[in-house]
Amino acid sequence: MAVSFFEQWFEIINGLLSADELASLDVALGNIELEGKTGGIRHADKKIKAISELALSKKLVGLAQCYLLEKPALVRVILFDKTPENNWLVTWHQDRTLAVSTKFDAESWGPWSMKEGVHHVQPPQDVLDQMITCRIHLDDSHEKNGCLNIMPQSHKLGLIPLSKIKNYVSKKESVACVADAGSVLVMRPHLLHSSSKAIMPSRRRVIHIEYSCYELPVGISWA
Repeated sequence: MAVSFFEQWFEIINGLLSADELASLDVALGNIELEGKTGGIRHADKKIKAISELALSKKLVGLAQCYLLEKPALVRVILFDKTPENNWLVTWHQDRTLAVSTKFDAESWGPWSMKEGVHHVQPPQDVLDQMITCRIHLDDSHEKNGCLNIMPQSHKLGLIPLSKIKNYVSKKESVACVADAGSVLVMRPHLLHSSSKAIMPSRRRVIHIEYSCYELPVGISWA
């Protein structure tokens, strides 16, 4: 882990996956089709064995441990797949909604919603501060094919009201997270980030994995 992580609260680590590992994942994902123009698959670890094995591997869990104070638990996995046919954009936002096994009553947890039959909730900032996101690039990611853009240190402002995000980003300089296939972008989930439509569309697949060392209430688990 580089010192720069604690200055910017994100970093790119090259060469996390070898050429053989990338090739193996490419085969495993070769027949996966997205529904409509969704651009991704939620709960990908529960639907694709190769992604589950990767997310629970010593390599990834060990990497997450470097950024967390306690043992990491797997929270959520999403497969993003930006293609010429699914050329989407995501406006500036913070990842602040998590999936849990059961709805429960606790101070500052909410609002709640249901997505694909799973309970989702916005937790307090303290929970997000005990999380790390690892975005594994299966293809080269650059500005022309819609790589992620980040506002460094923006998580320090806490959970930013949607009405204030536009004003904030207009006054700050963002960073384009250009990354090679096989690299991983490590970041706090509530850093402001966005993704533009590709101007030269090509495949840009990313496995988005979240880990946490926060201890949920008894009987509740990450979903």
